[in-house]
This record gives sequence, C-alpha cells and structure tokens, in this order.
Amino acid sequence: MIKNHNTSRLRRIFGCNLLLLIFTLPLTAQDLLVTGRVTDGNLPISGASIIIKNTMTGTVSDFDGRYSITAKATDTLEVSYLGYSTVTVPVQGRKAIDVTLQEDATALSEVRINAGYYSVKDRERTGSIARITSKDIEKQPISNPLAAMQGRMAGVNITQSSGVPGGGFDIQIRGKNSLRTDGNAPLYIVNGIPFGTENIGNTSISGGILPGIHGGVSSLNSINPVDIESIEVLKDADATAIYGSRGANGVVLITTKKAKQAKTTVNINTYTGVGSVTRKLKLMNTEQYLTMREQALINDGIIEFPSYAYDVNGTWDRNRYTDWQNELIGGTAYTNSVQASISGGSESTRFLLSGTNYRETTVFPGDSKFKKTSVNFNLQHISEDKKFEVALSGNYISDQNNLLATDLTRQAYILPPNAPELYNSDENLNWENSTWENPLRLLEEKYLARNNNLIANSMIIYSPLPNWELKTGIGFTDSNLLESKASPHTVWNPAYGFGSEMSYLYLNDANLQSWNFEPQLSFKQKILGGQLTTLIGATFQSRSRRQSGFYAWGFSNNNLINNIAAASNVVALGTNNSEYRYSAIFGRINYSYSDKYFLNLTGRRDGSSRFGPGKRFANFGAIGAAWLFSRENFFSENIQWLSFGKLRGSYGTTGSDQIGDYQFQNTYNLSGLSYQGVIGLEPTRLFNPDFSWETNTKIEGALELGFLKDRLLLSVVHYRNRSSNQLVGIPLPGTTGFPLVTANLDATVQNTGWEFEIQGKLISNDNFSWTTSLNLTLPKNKLISFPDLEGSTYANQYVIGQALDIYKVYHYTGMNPQAGIYEFEDYDGDEQITAGNDREKIIRITPEFFGGLHNSISYKKWQFDFLFQFVKQLGSNYNYFGILPGVANNLPTDFTDAWQQPGDNSAIQLYTTGLNSEATNAYYRFLSSDGAFSDASFIRLKNLSLSYTLPTIWSESTTCRIYMQGQNLLTITRFNGPDPENQSGIRLPPLRIFSLGIELNF
Repeated sequence: MIKNHNTSRLRRIFGCNLLLLIFTLPLTAQDLLVTGRVTDGNLPISGASIIIKNTMTGTVSDFDGRYSITAKATDTLEVSYLGYSTVTVPVQGRKAIDVTLQEDATALSEVRINAGYYSVKDRERTGSIARITSKDIEKQPISNPLAAMQGRMAGVNITQSSGVPGGGFDIQIRGKNSLRTDGNAPLYIVNGIPFGTENIGNTSISGGILPGIHGGVSSLNSINPVDIESIEVLKDADATAIYGSRGANGVVLITTKKAKQAKTTVNINTYTGVGSVTRKLKLMNTEQYLTMREQALINDGIIEFPSYAYDVNGTWDRNRYTDWQNELIGGTAYTNSVQASISGGSESTRFLLSGTNYRETTVFPGDSKFKKTSVNFNLQHISEDKKFEVALSGNYISDQNNLLATDLTRQAYILPPNAPELYNSDENLNWENSTWENPLRLLEEKYLARNNNLIANSMIIYSPLPNWELKTGIGFTDSNLLESKASPHTVWNPAYGFGSEMSYLYLNDANLQSWNFEPQLSFKQKILGGQLTTLIGATFQSRSRRQSGFYAWGFSNNNLINNIAAASNVVALGTNNSEYRYSAIFGRINYSYSDKYFLNLTGRRDGSSRFGPGKRFANFGAIGAAWLFSRENFFSENIQWLSFGKLRGSYGTTGSDQIGDYQFQNTYNLSGLSYQGVIGLEPTRLFNPDFSWETNTKIEGALELGFLKDRLLLSVVHYRNRSSNQLVGIPLPGTTGFPLVTANLDATVQNTGWEFEIQGKLISNDNFSWTTSLNLTLPKNKLISFPDLEGSTYANQYVIGQALDIYKVYHYTGMNPQAGIYEFEDYDGDEQITAGNDREKIIRITPEFFGGLHNSISYKKWQFDFLFQFVKQLGSNYNYFGILPGVANNLPTDFTDAWQQPGDNSAIQLYTTGLNSEATNAYYRFLSSDGAFSDASFIRLKNLSLSYTLPTIWSESTTCRIYMQGQNLLTITRFNGPDPENQSGIRLPPLRIFSLGIELNF
C-alpha cells in the first residue's frame, strides 16, 4: 500500500510539473516584435545597425531612425553606427526600446561638422575645421569661451592677457596676417549671426585693469560658456571663403544648446571654486634689499644716507619685512556658478530654456567682483510633412564688473620689503608721515562696467519640392556698455590738503547694434552617378555704433562723484557715432562621386561701406577637393590595417575690411581744447578714396589616416597664407595738418606651417576606456616683401624675411669687468652705441611651436580628463620691468650678486641710484637689448576634471554627478618672470582655479 501510494504521489507531482512546463514554455521562448527609434539625442540616425548579440540576425534603422526586429525576451541588442560608440541593450521582455548613441570622439565619423552656411560629415569635409563640444567646455571652470579653446586646436594660438575677472584674450588663427595690431581678429558667428568683438570700452578708463589685445572690456565675456553646444574654427580657404572678406583671419562659429529630446528634462548644475595667482616672483628680502640700496648710494659717492632715502636711513624700520605679493595679489578669488535648464516638447516641437548666475571675486584686497546673469532659449518646430521648419533662439547676458581702477600687480613686485604698514592702529590708511604712497589708497578708486548683451536669431526653412530648400535667417544683436572710473580726493595723502574739488570721474556710454538678413536656396540632385549639392544666398548686414565719453571734476561732495551733473567742470573725451553697411552674394557647389571623390567650389562678392566709391566691391572664392583613397578596392582588399585614408587640399582668396569706419574720408575729432568757451576740432585723417581690400591667398594640403579600425587617427596639414595690399595708416608730415592717411601698402605677409593631430583609443571595454589626443603646430610668420621699407616709417619696426612680431634691439655682449658696465655690439663700428645704427639684433617672439595633449579615462562611473598645454617661445623677462638696480624699488633675488670692484665676474652691473649716468644709460640700453629676453617656453597642466556619477536611486531617469575641476594647475618653465603666458610685470597673471560642483538631471 505504501508503494502504491508513493507511486501515485510521484505521478501527480510529475503531472503537475509537466503541466506547468507546458504553460510556461511559451512565456520564455516566445519571440517578441521589438520596435524603437535610434537617435543621437537630438536627430534620428538613419542606417544604424541593430543586431541580436552573438547571432547574424539584424536590421537597420530607416530614415526616421525607426526599426523593428524579432527577438527573444532574453536576447541582447547591439546597436552601432559609424562614428558612434556601440550600445548593448538587454531586451528583458520589452517590446519598445529607444536607443541614444553617443559620438565616438576618436573616430572619423558621420558626425556633422558645422561649416557655417552648411554642415558636412567629418570624413567628407574638404576644408580645415577644428571643433570642441560642450563635453570639453563643461569640464573647465571658465567665464570666457576662448579659455575653453586653449591647447585644444591645432593652428589656434590663444593667450590670456590678464587674470582679473573679465580680462581679455588674444587669438590668432594660423598667425598674424596684417601689419595692423587691430587687423588680425577672426570673425565670430553666434548662431549664424555676426558678433561684434571690437572693444567699445574706453581704454583710458579700462585699459589699465582689463587689458586685452586692444585693452578694455572683452565682449566675449558676454557669451556664457555653459550655454555653448559647440565651437568650430574654420581655418583654410575652402572653409572660410564663403564668408568672403570677413573670413580673412579665420572664422569662429559658436552654437548654443538646443533641446536634444522630446522628453521633458531638467538640469541643475552648480559649482564653487577658489583661485590664486599661478606664479610669484622670488624677490629680495629686507636684508638683501638694504644691501643693494646701500651699495648703490656708496657707488654714487653718497656716504651719509640722505633724508629722502627713508628705506635705508632709519625712517622706516630696517628689520621689517612685508611680502607685498601676498598682501596685494595673494588673496583668494572665489567663484560661484548656478545654472538650471529645462528642455522638452514633442517630436514636432522642442524647446530649451536655461538661466545662469555667475559670480567671481579677485585676489586683490577689497570687495571687487565680477558677476553676470544669462538667459538662453531655443525653440524648434517642424511640420508633420517635414516641409516647414522654424527655429528661434535668443541669448541675453547682463554683467557687472566692479574692480579696482588700477591693477596692483606692479606695486606687489616693486615695493620695498621694509615699506611701512598699510594701516595705523586706528585702522586708517598709514601714510607714515608722508614718506610713501600707500598702495591701498587705490582701493578708493572704483572701476564699474555694466554690460547688457542680446543676441536673437530666427531661422525659417521651407522645402517646397523634394531636394529643394529655402532658408531665411534674421538676426539682431544689441550691446550696451556703461563704464565709469571714479577717483575721489581720498586717494591722496591728507597732508596734501586736497578736497572733493580734486575728485574726478571718467564716464563712457556705448551702444553697438546690428541686424543681419540672409536668404538662401539649396538644391540636391543625383547626377552622373554622384551627388550634386548647390547653395546660393545673400547677406545684408547693418551695424551702428554710438559712443560718448566725458571727464568731469570738481565735485562738492564725494557722495556725488558718480553723478556727472554734480561736477563743476565737464569735458568731452570724444564721440564715436558710425554706421557700417555690408552686403554680399555667395554660392557653393559640392559634388561627391562614389563616396570617394569630393569637390567643393565657393564664391562670394562682397561690398563694404568702409571703402570709397568704385572700391567697395570685391570677389573672393576657393576650391577644395578630397579623395577617400581607403575606399578604393586596392586599399580595402589588401591593406586591412588602414581603415581610413584621405587626401585633401584647397586654394582660394579671402579679404579683409578690418580698418574701421570712414577711413577713406577726411575725419576730425574734438581737440579737447577750449577757445572762447568753444571746444574746437582737429583733423585726424586725410581723404583717400583709392584704398581698398586687403587680400589673403590661402593654400593647403592634408593627409588624414585611420589605423586599426580607427583606433588610431593621424592628420598632417601644411598651409601657406599670403596677405597683401596691406591696409595701414601712413604718417604724414605735420605741415599737412593731418597726422596720417589710410592707404594700401604693397607689402606681403606670409604664414606657413605644419599642423599635426593624433587621436588614439588606447583601451576600450565595457568598464574601462582610455583615449588620448595630441595636437602640434609649427608656425612660421615672415614679411616677404615691402618696397622701400628702409625709407618708410616702418624701417625700425619690420625686417624683410623676419616675422612681424620682432624687436630690433642692441646685442648684449657681456659685462665690462673693469668698469662694471653692460656692453653692447657696435654694429656700424663708429665706437659709439646709438639707437639708429646699433639696434640690429632681431628678437622673434612668435612661438616656434605650440599644442596640447589631452587624455580622457573612464572607469565604470568615474571620468577623469586632463589637458597639458605647451608653447616654445621667447619672451620679455623681468629685466623688462624697467627698474634700475639700486633705486628704491625691490627686484628679484637674481639681482643680488652685482659687480662691486674691478675684476668681478658678475651678470649684474654695478648698482646706482641714477646719479651714475654711464651706468644708467647702459642699463636702459640693456632693457632694449636681447638681454631683456629669455626662454618663455612652458608646459602647463591647463585643465583637470574628475567626476563620479552616483548610482541611480530614485528612478532610471534621474542622474547625479559630482565633479572636481582645475584650471592652470601646474606650470613647468624656466621663464625669468611672473608668468610665461602673459609675460607682464604690470598685469595680473592668470589664476590657478580649483572648483567643486554637482550636476543633477531628471
């Protein structure tokens, strides 16, 4: 009975399990129809490959990025597309799976590069275009877009002029083309709209604290780096010729962010940072300084220290030591940024709205600060039939720069180390019985700049027929700057007895407005087995500038100093009311055959109001070609290790009208002098209707290679640019009544160079990846022709065959060991050292090479990036400060070992207070010699970024990233000066910045 019972029980269990297996088998083995869409986060990806992992079953996405595939619930999909990282997605029983692919930074890809009026696939471009994206920008704690580009682009050399908030940057794309210092700026395009970058500040107000290439306020601070999606730099003729005269010095395209997906998402990003100067000089301590001063007085025959020598005669404490670098520029600059954005919409309509509040203080004493608030929006709509599209974008920034009116950097370097204390016991400024000018008196002076900037753009696109597209862009920009410098009488020693009648105010009010209208028509057609794309368009631009400046003094009370109406005396500093008109027609023809051969023809006819009648129009054009030889059967079948190969080249002309408005006309300015109560006019320029466009002829050849399935990429470029018909101001004799006439010089400037770029994916797997990139530029600039240079006013400035950035100086031959005086080469042999005949030594300060090395390492949820910037160059060292060793100013410790007696072997001549005329003259010749220049090469850890993405806690759509960033962290250099980048003894060096932040997405 027991056996039969057990047998029956086993049968029941087996039957139940069998029944369960029968019912569950379809649930585990049944095929699913999986559908979805493949995008890049913004646009659909057509032709993406979707396969079931470890099988041959697969499909591709259609024109709208949609796909469908039959899979099992336990399968895994592999989604890939050329130029994007492959994504693996477990099915997990889902019937709908949308996939977003990320660009692969190390692959020549289907990534579309913004070339201004058109976009082009990276692998098919015929021109030279460098690019960085928001992924590069967001890893840097910066406030100026140019700072994000340093060290990251071949052929693009960027120098930071000052470390003060809002300070300027100098950018040169493939060298210096023009003899004019203000004629080498590139064209900036923001969302398709030309962005005016000329300084509308008054350099007499802001030039001392905010020096840029022209001094004053940098307008690029009005573009918020956080809002930028990408920055493209167009360099060669093929890329720039479509911009005609405006593209002579290269083009910088800035595109702000747009909504990337229809799903509503919110992003909040905030960080806090601290900054300090990158390098400090090693200056003499009190003992070393007093030894120098006492020896200088003795050398000048002064045995008893005079009453005015407060530093050595006991008036000042001979045992006191103050580190003035620490006191005046050794503070901590605090940075705080809060940014929030929301984006979303539907498949047909998408929007993005973001706002940022940024604040930065300085390393100077006091409460100086720079702050700005920005709002960015973008709206896109496309009709259901895909024929009509409209896009609206706007960017508004309001910033306020409240700084000291004078940079304290020079004071920090030269003040004697035993100078008096800054404050008395009653916490008032200490004037030490009128024996010195307290540097903190300059805290009473205030510089204030309020800048409001608006950039608005609309784009309307209509496709009436297949392959036809009508596009119209309308843009408007408006910049308003109110700038003031207030100096109350309290900046002076009270012992002088000055009252508020000695207070003064500088005021500058400027406005720059422009509008831009560009209609375009494009057409695509297959012809002769290839793809023909044509574009024709026109540009109409108008810009107006209104600027006025005033100088006022004599206020009844310092509380009224910012009210110009309260001044008893007001003088106009000048006005600048000008109009600029620009118009052009342009066209582009591109033909691609068999996806291997590409030809690009570009032409433009420009017209500018800056030239006289009959000279206002000029023609520019270019041709570019590329051959993807790796697509040839011979290479694809026999050379497996070569995954990509392209030869490309271009030739063309661009021009330049960067000469300012009304230069061909007689112009006058306010003289500033009153006659019978009336301010008169003085001539500033003579009429010349014959001068016209500068022309820039560009030629380039390039080889691009990809190895091992594009794991290693190499690009080698050689370029040559020649700029002729130079626009300059030619000085005139005083008897003409005019200081100069603007004309074309028959001079030619040439820039040649090599650009190398290497990108490599060293390691790549599911948990760990390491990519690296290196760019190197070898530039060479020279003046190749200048008829009658020796007879011109430029004879002492330029030399044929040499670079434009040169100095003609004395050649320092060493120290006379018997006299202790610097000696120099007598070039003309007349036994006299004179400026006219013996300053023949050439010093070239143009970089010999520059570049950057970037590494990006990721491990699971960790991301680590670092960038090294390097430059090989000569620069002006601390001798260039102009401090005579022995006067009452401090110097670096290198000046401690000076000549004292005949036979001494020293690099420093004898000390003097200035009474020894022979030694004094020799020293100032030394400042104009090659001895005042030295190696200013450097390697700088420009940027470091470390981030960690926290594990998902609340939902799959919520992410949290914590990050740490650094800028200008470490500098390796032998430079004899404060900083090898800005090489200045009067301007604040760039700051070393550390920041910590958090980013939320949900």
